[in-house]
Amino acid sequence: MKRTLNKQSVLAVGMGTWHMGDDPAKEKAEIDALQAGIKAGAAVIDTAEMYGEGNAETLVGKAIQPFTRGDLYLISKVYPWNASTDELPKALDRSLARLGTDYLDLYLLHWRGDVPLAETVDALEAAKASGKIRAWGVSNFDVADMEELLRLENGDQCAANQVLYNLGARGIEYDLLPWQAETEIPVIAYSPIAQGDRLGHHFKNDEVLKELAEAKGCTIFQLLLAWTLRQPHVLAIPQTSDSLHMLQNIEAAKIVFSKSELAIIDARFPTPTKKQPLAMI
Repeated sequence: MKRTLNKQSVLAVGMGTWHMGDDPAKEKAEIDALQAGIKAGAAVIDTAEMYGEGNAETLVGKAIQPFTRGDLYLISKVYPWNASTDELPKALDRSLARLGTDYLDLYLLHWRGDVPLAETVDALEAAKASGKIRAWGVSNFDVADMEELLRLENGDQCAANQVLYNLGARGIEYDLLPWQAETEIPVIAYSPIAQGDRLGHHFKNDEVLKELAEAKGCTIFQLLLAWTLRQPHVLAIPQTSDSLHMLQNIEAAKIVFSKSELAIIDARFPTPTKKQPLAMI
């Protein structure tokens, strides 16, 4: 299952890195997991200067050393307070140094802050012109934010919007998801399987999901990830430091649902019927 980011075809399952690089005792397992994912065909690696204040980027830099850079699709994100004309180039250079690369495939504004959006767009366009990024996008933008962005000069160059999306956070289905489908701006779903939190525990013990996963011969977390990917313009970036789970995530891209199976899931976890505030974590 493939998706297109900035005209580049990539596997629909990428790799998130939130919380990676913080514990030296876990470094080998985390690097092994990322490398297992790359070897299995996952090209997209998502990170941010916020993650461990650069620790995740440093870890990714170590993990990708044995691989051909052109085979990878690296995404990082800039703090809102670094998204100005003066500060963004410095933040970008720091991220590139930690990653050990001379360009990013995609650079995202992590969330909206006090820097005027028009100034951030100008800074991102300048970074693209310099060759240090191939494309730029945003994260945690709702419909109104996206509409404002597209009204700006060069705002239509936005290549993606990364937002929270999983079976327990379906709010974007009401308006943002269809809006981005219509405007052909891909959605990058973070925390697509809600693993590791109370919601993930709830899913793991849900009898309806357990029965469906058993019938399809997959784990519940594979089921949740595949459900997220049922949307044709959504790319998901689950995070794991376990190599087996990494391979299971990638295999989840092969799972397809029948209309009746989706109806069972919708009956248990209904789609929103009204506008909801954009969920973030």
